[in-house]
Amino acid sequence: MKLILTHEVSGLGTPGDVVEVKDGYGRNFLLPRNLATPWTKGGEKQVESIRKARKAREIASLDDAKAVKQSLESRTVAYAARAGQGGRLFGAVTPADVAQAVTAAGGPAVDKRKVELPQPIRTVGVHKALVRLHPDVSATVTIDVVEAQG
Repeated sequence: MKLILTHEVSGLGTPGDVVEVKDGYGRNFLLPRNLATPWTKGGEKQVESIRKARKAREIASLDDAKAVKQSLESRTVAYAARAGQGGRLFGAVTPADVAQAVTAAGGPAVDKRKVELPQPIRTVGVHKALVRLHPDVSATVTIDVVEAQG
């Protein structure tokens, strides 16, 4: 199945890329989440406009991304979660939780789709998360998961 990506998909491509994926992945994941649109001859013309818009945003935001990176890496973000005995969490800390915690800690607004966790956070303690700010700039955020009181 040939698709045009409308959003960045980790491991697949960036907006405006024309990709060939298996039918099930396209029908069941990419299309329902509006991460891609079906490829057509008319859609091929839109690819160039998507690429131009992305390029304009990237050039303008490269310096901003570096500044945001320094801001994120200089702070430790605290996140309170319910935990049981031995510091094991009820559930896990999701990328959306990390994005919300960064904003609550006074950091810049981070899109949850740009947050990558190497493995699910299921214990209390200090963990690392990667935030993709720009294709060339990624920041490592330190998350201090603490047990929620009450």
